[in-house]
Amino acid sequence: MPSRAATILTVLSVLMAGRAMGFDLEAHRGGRALMPENTLPAFANALSMGVDTLELDVGVTADGEVVVSHERGLNPDLARDAAGAYVAAPGTPFVKLRFADVRSYDVGQLRPDSAYAKQFPDQRAVAGTHIPTLREVFALVRKSGNRSVRFNIETKIDPDHPDESLDPEAFVAKLLGVIEVEKFSDRVMIQSFDWRTLLLVQQQAPKIPTVYLTLQRGSAPTIVLDKATNWTAGFSPADHGGSLPRTIKAAGGAVWSPYFGDVTVALVTEALALGLRVVVWTVNKPEDIARMIETGVDGIISDRPDLLRQVAGEKGIALPAGTPVEP
Repeated sequence: MPSRAATILTVLSVLMAGRAMGFDLEAHRGGRALMPENTLPAFANALSMGVDTLELDVGVTADGEVVVSHERGLNPDLARDAAGAYVAAPGTPFVKLRFADVRSYDVGQLRPDSAYAKQFPDQRAVAGTHIPTLREVFALVRKSGNRSVRFNIETKIDPDHPDESLDPEAFVAKLLGVIEVEKFSDRVMIQSFDWRTLLLVQQQAPKIPTVYLTLQRGSAPTIVLDKATNWTAGFSPADHGGSLPRTIKAAGGAVWSPYFGDVTVALVTEALALGLRVVVWTVNKPEDIARMIETGVDGIISDRPDLLRQVAGEKGIALPAGTPVEP
């Protein structure tokens, strides 16, 4: 049995290693306030600007292609057919479409009358932009010459809608397969609100950090403190003193990624003491970015990587160099 001193040294080394990774500036969906989300133009813009991590989402088509999309299917606010008509809601799930069909849609311009367009009026339209594959995103990064940028990849699975994606086992197998073939295992993190996928990653690729996404407020929280939910793979904070960081640590997580409105200094302090990194989402206003940095988080996911860089720089955080590249 290790001595108490040895245990303390181990804990300290884990904490120091986590802090040594530096502050993490993440471009949410490639920086969707600036460019069409989850597209090669968006990722090229983020790489050219300079970010630590490209945050993105993936699904799997009927013929097994891993595609980059926040929704589990075609998004009616984004996807236009060859005739220029936006798809009807709710949009066909990727698991029911072949990749060639998915590729035929243009996602480079927001539906003008949508709430999404009103939320991001400065997003630059890029006509002729298509849903990329994960392989193409990796290829773009190789083209840029950027050898340090990381990828925070979310599995788009909803346990309440199992018919809209592959099952967790098949989904994770497809995703890990692409990552391994493309030789990016040392530069990726896998994140999810559906913790079932994270447990599978931990079993099958234990060197890949897992990022536990959580939302505690609103009409559809993914986690509550007094019981397990469909999202938490049987884990309940009630079994861990009502502590969300302790629950994630028990599940085997490396990173806790909460909605920034759920975060307090006490929770961040607790998570860091457990050896977890804390990366909050999605923070777009300068005052909120500054407050989160002051709270002590390890990173921020933002739709405005330009503002994130600006505020982080003002706070004395070292900024990643840009690697200009065209999509």
